[in-house]
Amino acid sequence: MPKILVTYRPPGDALDRLADLGEVDLWDGTDAMPRKDLLARVGDADALYSMLTDKVDEGLLNRAGRLVVVSNMAVGYDNIDVAACTSRGIPVGHTPDVLTETVADTAFGLLIAAARRFGEGVDYIRNDEWKKWDPNLLWGTEVHGSTLGIIGFGRIGMAVARRAAGFGMRIIVSSRRRAAQADDLGIVQVDLNELLIRSDHVIVAVPLTEETTGIIDAAALVAMKSSATLINISRGATVDTDALVGALRSGQIAAAGLDVTDPEPLPGNHPLAALPNAFVIPHLGSSTARTRIAMANFAVENIARAFAGRPLRASVNPGVPSRPPQD
Repeated sequence: MPKILVTYRPPGDALDRLADLGEVDLWDGTDAMPRKDLLARVGDADALYSMLTDKVDEGLLNRAGRLVVVSNMAVGYDNIDVAACTSRGIPVGHTPDVLTETVADTAFGLLIAAARRFGEGVDYIRNDEWKKWDPNLLWGTEVHGSTLGIIGFGRIGMAVARRAAGFGMRIIVSSRRRAAQADDLGIVQVDLNELLIRSDHVIVAVPLTEETTGIIDAAALVAMKSSATLINISRGATVDTDALVGALRSGQIAAAGLDVTDPEPLPGNHPLAALPNAFVIPHLGSSTARTRIAMANFAVENIARAFAGRPLRASVNPGVPSRPPQD
């Protein structure tokens, strides 16, 4: 039977589904699979069922002589050297669509929590400071009727825009390529600098690439309004963490809501974690039972299709044909 290396126990019945396809080699630790174990066990794997914590690079691929598919249980794939996989004829699967609405919910939850200072309000009670009603207590920033700038207008960016429309927000977007969907929705497309200057709230919803790494840097933060809120639901490295800490400390921007950080995981003693105007959650964007199980099964389906010599349900490098495992 073909062998499937699974680097972290997936939710739902994904393991049972994988067992129908081949012999499952599961890393059953409570943490991400250590690199040394991944390298030691990938050599005889026909499929790699990976997580965003697994680095799939030249070093790994040079040891993976039998590999016919990499199936990443995530929509992002910045942990994978796609070009190296492509050069070896290995299709790379990911799991878009099924998490779009859930992540968009997270973006809006972070926006409201950060802009309205909910984290500070919770701390105010936990620190036993709430002694009276005060009309001047913890003023936040309006969300309804404000201007929202969305950086990146893929599936998740569009889902965020639909939610923003329900709040009567003015929506502007900055995207690598002109988005016809934005035109259809009457959303104004602008360059990044104009978006930063005009927006009351900025949501980062781009994939992590060389071009988008550090897209929110010190200069970008200077361009934003001092009353602005920054939300990041993409990858931590799209934001310069040191610059963000400085901007939040100085009042250069008002607040940040972060689902992702750099570094990640974020140590509890990191300066960002101590800032009252930073509302940070531990990469929970797609973390609902229904969505995570759907992602797990999506990743299984990509492997099943590869083993059958069929196109993956979602491929990062769709020009690479599937091929069944070796006998």
